[in-house]
Amino acid sequence: MSALKISDMVGRHGLLQAVKGLSLDIPEGETLAVIGANGAGKTTMMRMIAGLHPVAEGEIALAGTPITQMPAHARLKAGIAMSPEGRRLFEDMSVRENLMIAAENGRRGDWTLASVCDAFGQITPLLDRAAGGLSGGQRQAVAIGRALVANPSVLLLDEVSLGLSPAAVEGLYQSLEGLKGHLTMIVVEQDLTRAMAFADRIICLAEGIIELDGKPQDLTRQQITDAYFGIHKTPEGGHA
Repeated sequence: MSALKISDMVGRHGLLQAVKGLSLDIPEGETLAVIGANGAGKTTMMRMIAGLHPVAEGEIALAGTPITQMPAHARLKAGIAMSPEGRRLFEDMSVRENLMIAAENGRRGDWTLASVCDAFGQITPLLDRAAGGLSGGQRQAVAIGRALVANPSVLLLDEVSLGLSPAAVEGLYQSLEGLKGHLTMIVVEQDLTRAMAFADRIICLAEGIIELDGKPQDLTRQQITDAYFGIHKTPEGGHA
């Protein structure tokens, strides 16, 4: 069964069409990586799924239930949670308070403050610290934990490794490995090597359109690079 189905979705910023008739069917338990250059429409797509940006045209269904007209808070209750680009924690509140706000506004389930701390051990010593004083890697771990404690069936992770040290990225992905198969994940990731190693499936967006869709083991780096830059091959093997 589809965890999430998107049909002919269009997203606009004023007169600019950032997402152009995007259709996507994501099975339950799949980890999907989304790659693409800056301005490709990745964050707009994620915000539209989460209910943070209006869908101009098209439909979104969560486990077969239409959610296109649902506001963001209702989608959180329905099972979609997002760790946004830039983390966006409540900086004057403690890490514990950031997590508990999400828990109170999400669904009931196996993810609690304790289980999130077990999965992301780096959060435990931070619980009583103000979120505004955390490092980039710590903030990202807390942002992901905040999404998890809402007990989503679909977890959206936007720009997981952006601006983080290699050690922080490695620690985060080690924790995320334990989530695979237990829920559906959509991960926007600029690190191609990381995306190919982590995801069950990759899509590449270019100018709001899916240029490439496939399993990492079936794709070459050249195919992905061409899709990333919107390079179209001619039948003779040249470039259009």
